Amino acid sequence: MPEFMETLYEWLSFLPQITRTNILEIIIIAFLIYEIMVWIKNTRAWTLLKGLLVILVFALAAWALRLYTILWIMQNVAFVATTALIIIFQPELRRALEQLGSRNILTDFLPFENSGRTESLFTERTIEELVRASTELAKARTGALMVIERETSLQDIERTGIDIDGVVTSQLLINIFEHNTPLHDGAVVIRGNRVAAATCYLPLSENTSISKELGTRHRAAAGISEVTDSLTIVVSEETGRISLAEGGLLTRVSDPDTLRKALAVNLPADEPARRFRIWKGRQKDEGKADA
Repeated sequence: MPEFMETLYEWLSFLPQITRTNILEIIIIAFLIYEIMVWIKNTRAWTLLKGLLVILVFALAAWALRLYTILWIMQNVAFVATTALIIIFQPELRRALEQLGSRNILTDFLPFENSGRTESLFTERTIEELVRASTELAKARTGALMVIERETSLQDIERTGIDIDGVVTSQLLINIFEHNTPLHDGAVVIRGNRVAAATCYLPLSENTSISKELGTRHRAAAGISEVTDSLTIVVSEETGRISLAEGGLLTRVSDPDTLRKALAVNLPADEPARRFRIWKGRQKDEGKADA
């Protein structure tokens, strides 16, 4: 037994010592690999990755069968293929860097990124106007795109449209998206309590998981939410349904209360819950009075 323990100790002594630094490195690398895999799955890279796996299997088969001519050709083509992949993935790589730059990890530490935070907060009245406008547009089956700016600046998007700089009201939004009007095409950008611009062009999402039944308007809403932290309200012209786009995901809004709750996160941090409770209490009181 002592001899076995000595042998086991000698065998374990050859193993590398795992320190706290090693554990931290393992966690960081695992997180990065996970993020890269999620990014690959949500872009065209997933399809191309499967093609690369087929080529890799073919290369292993050529190595096993000692097909040296084929291996030589593949080895010399590898550099050109790497450059070609960078060119092919250029839109996805740019979008990934834009998402990294829009993370709160930077805005929390860089003072100049926080300068516009207070301007992006809007009031309960603005929320009510947005809910009213979305509901009326949905009833009339009038398509609409309303992008609400948060911490990430949307000035580049504004430059593609026409400056409005008007107070957010349901009447203004309904008039903007009315058919056969000069400003109905495109999206409006909302900053704080004001409509900053209209007829803005948004980047289209290339996420293949988005239903093909959804049109360009929904794909544009998902696209802007992929590269910024904005919250976008989409009203379908075909069905009259209201959806929210955030973080690259589209969520259907079932009723005005759900939309109101989602928009309340843009109020000051200490205000949403209190104001929402006050509003719900008023609604209950009015319901009892009507009864």
